[in-house]
This record gives sequence, structure tokens and C-alpha cells, in this order.
Amino acid sequence: MTSTLQSQQASTMLNSITGDRMTIFCTTQDSDGKSFKAQYVLPPKANGSPLHYHNSITETFEVLSGSLEMELGTKGNIKILQPGEIVCVPAGMPHSFRNSANNEVIFVSEVLPPRQFEQFIRAMYGLANDGRVNQAGMPTNILHLAVIMQKADLVLVAPPLFMLVQKLIIASLARLAYLLGVERSLIKYWSN
Repeated sequence: MTSTLQSQQASTMLNSITGDRMTIFCTTQDSDGKSFKAQYVLPPKANGSPLHYHNSITETFEVLSGSLEMELGTKGNIKILQPGEIVCVPAGMPHSFRNSANNEVIFVSEVLPPRQFEQFIRAMYGLANDGRVNQAGMPTNILHLAVIMQKADLVLVAPPLFMLVQKLIIASLARLAYLLGVERSLIKYWSN
């Protein structure tokens, strides 16, 4: 992954709740389904993401400026990435990120293969800007949450029994969302 990103069609989105900014440099469509690449700017003390993993997605993080705190593998295994440092998080590895510093952090993330990750991240920003998330930036409609968690192939890390229940509940709620047409209300966010 390179820290120099250029795109003729780069688009920037602001999350009005968390203050994060995302600039998409390579869409899933641009790469013929091979990757999704974006630059993120997290404001000081931003929470980023909770500890989670993706079943079939690999993410690479490269810090351009500031420092990015990442939790990798097991809970409490913290690594602080500095400018120029890169971490590859393979599918199945728990991870989270945050900005614990007093200045903003800028990093690039590449998702391989992207599957429907781009739809997830666009929906997260769109729902936030429409006032449909809580103060932590999580969707307030459980059906929206279920649909986009499936799009991201995302599982929140929790005790083993809860993770099994979580997978069953999310799958059931996502199916209900599809049957009720709730997914259609999210399409406006992931249309390019």
C-alpha cells in the first residue's frame, strides 16, 4: 500500500456526529471488486471502532500523520502506529482503532476483498449525517445495524456464547430487514 493516493474521482464524506472524515480513493467498482481504499481523518480523542473482526475481509492500515492506537488480536494488545507504519489485519483477527492523542490522525485503509464493505461505510456516514445514529455513531435502528453489519462481514468481539447469539440475531434481523424492505432505505447511501 502506498501513502501517496491519487484519484480523479476522490470523494470526501464527513460524519457529523463523530467528526471523522473519509476520502474514498478507490471504490469497489473502480477496482473491479478487488479492493476498496480510503483515507480517514480522526479528530483528537476519537473512539474509532469497537473491537471486531471480519470473517473474510483483510484490512491494511497505514498512518500518514499523527498516531493511531490499534488493539490487535486479543483484548488489551495495544499497538500505537506512527507515520509510515503499516499493519495488515487478516480475516478473523480481532481489531479496533482509535485516536487517543490530542491531535488528529490521518490514515489510509485498504480492504481486500472489499465484498460489500463500501456499502457499510457509506451507510454509516450517511445515517450519521441524517441523525439516525447515537452519540457513539452507531445506528439507532437495529434493522439498519443488522443489514450493514452483514455488508461489512463484521462480528463484534464478545464472550463466545454471546458471539454465537450475536451472529444468529444479526442474521435473523438482517433477513427481517430485507423482507420488510428496510434495506431499500439504505440504498441512497451506497449509490455512487
